[in-house]
Amino acid sequence: MKFKKHVFICTNERTDGRECCGEKRGMELVETFKKEIKNRKLAVEIRAQRAGCIDVCANGPALVVYPEGVFYGRVTPGDVQEIVESHLINNIPVERLKLNF
Repeated sequence: MKFKKHVFICTNERTDGRECCGEKRGMELVETFKKEIKNRKLAVEIRAQRAGCIDVCANGPALVVYPEGVFYGRVTPGDVQEIVESHLINNIPVERLKLNF
């Protein structure tokens, strides 16, 4: 793999009125993750990017971290620093945001 960790942030916008992650909320997370990763000089090892639907719409805004396949829900820009520090750097998922299936 090119990256040690890859964060896919849902930016899917439903047009039928049902709950979704939404492009506005999702893109705010994408930009916040990218900024935090860049500021910590981790861009060579970690990538964050927008994604289409990751099929956890009712828990949005949502994201998934690979290679672990850990899903997070109801993420806010204020949660990004904690996810980067705990999960992306120290390999400890943030339990309070983790979605369990």
